[in-house]
Order: sequence, then structure tokens, then C-alpha cells
Amino acid sequence: MRSLSVSSEEQLTAQLPRAALVVSLATRQEEIREVQRLRYRVFTETFQLSELENPEALNTDEFDDYCDHLLVRDASTSAVVGTYRLMGPAAAQRMGHYYSEREFDLSGLASLRARTVEAGHACVHPEYRSGSVIMMLWSGLAKYMEREGCDHLMGCASVSLSDGGHDAAALYRGFTAQNLAPADYRVTPHLPFPLDTFEPGHVPRVPPLLKGYLRSGGWVCGAPAWDKEFNVADFFMLLPLSKLDSRYARHYLKPKQS
Repeated sequence: MRSLSVSSEEQLTAQLPRAALVVSLATRQEEIREVQRLRYRVFTETFQLSELENPEALNTDEFDDYCDHLLVRDASTSAVVGTYRLMGPAAAQRMGHYYSEREFDLSGLASLRARTVEAGHACVHPEYRSGSVIMMLWSGLAKYMEREGCDHLMGCASVSLSDGGHDAAALYRGFTAQNLAPADYRVTPHLPFPLDTFEPGHVPRVPPLLKGYLRSGGWVCGAPAWDKEFNVADFFMLLPLSKLDSRYARHYLKPKQS
């Protein structure tokens, strides 16, 4: 695994009570194991699915060996408290496809493949969900995209179906024209989530990751896919960096020094 190439003076840090956070890329197998242990804890607790459980207490799949793993560490305890899995164009070519292609037909985005990073498997330790860890992950992601020469970010934002799907349906029906991608960038789910579960007047809860995409200027690229394994509706998101909200651009994309 390659480093993020950030010196100690340039490292992105944020303060939580009693915690100094540092973002980096995993460079050793043990760091990847730390990421997989965090994913296991968060995913098994969040989705409460017995089929995710295993004796090693690791969440793994075939994509892990092809991807880079962004992690946030609490410097005071050395614990990994946040992670994002990143797949650039070269890695996707080696793997043969992006993770999102298991759920969506991305043929309409063919012209963007050479300039797009896929981010997925985001999770944050339950005790660190004040927002600082997510900000750190997005800052590290922006540096990663700059290093990879990519100007588009894509990924899935999941909405739990534990309420029968009312949140997912209400969210989709509540998206504005500004939230939705242009027709040329729409994608099609292989297994669409049935949106007829909409309950009139239902006020949905917006998951933090989806909220982050929308606030940053990201597009929803169509109807959600139904991920039965995790019991979620997945919205495919696309964020061109040229569209990044100016407030977030100033924070994530620092101007280059001449």
C-alpha cells in the first residue's frame, strides 16, 4: 500500500475531547486488519446480521487486496476510529470492476472511469461520531484524489430498511432537481428497491454519509438499489470536484503552494 505522502507538518488533524486525530493510508497488513476489525464491529452492530459474524471478527471481501484503505487514528490511544475504502481507476481495471457495479449498471459513466475514485465501506467508531472523524476522512479523500489525478468521486450512501423502507422512499421523493444528476449521468440498479412503501407525511432521517454528499454538492444518480444482504437501500452518488460546494472546497482542497 502507498502512503498519502503528507509530512508531519502537513498532516490533517482535528481535536476531539482528549483526542488528536490523524488521517493516513494503511501501509502495512496489520493496519488493514485494524480497519477490518473496525468494519466488523460497526457493521455487525449497525446491521445486526448474524451472517456477518465470524470467529476472526474481521469484515473482509475480495476488494480489500485491490483497494487503498484510508484510516483515522486517535493518536492518544493509537486506535483506528474511522475508515474509508478507496478504489482508483487503475485498481478497478486490475479488479475488473468497481464495487458499485455489483449493484448498479454504470455503463453511462464510461467516459468518467479514468478520472473517478470510488469510496465505500465508510464507518466510524461509535464513540467518535461527533463529525470530526468524517471531516478527517473527507480531507484525506480529497488529498488522495489529487494524488491520483481524479476529479470525480463516486460511491453508495446506504439507508436502513429497518423501518420498512419509509425513510428510503421519502428521501427519494424529497430530492430536488438540484440533488439529481443530469440524465447523462444516471445509473440503473440491478435490483431496484420498491419505492411504493412511501408513507405520506413521513419525515425521513438523513444518514450522515448521504447528508455529507448532498451538502458537498453531490448528485443522486437515480433510484436506489436494494441490498438484501445488509437490509439497506443504496443510493448511488456522484460528486464532480468542480461542483464541490465552495465552503467544502476551501476546507478539503487547500491551494497549492507556488
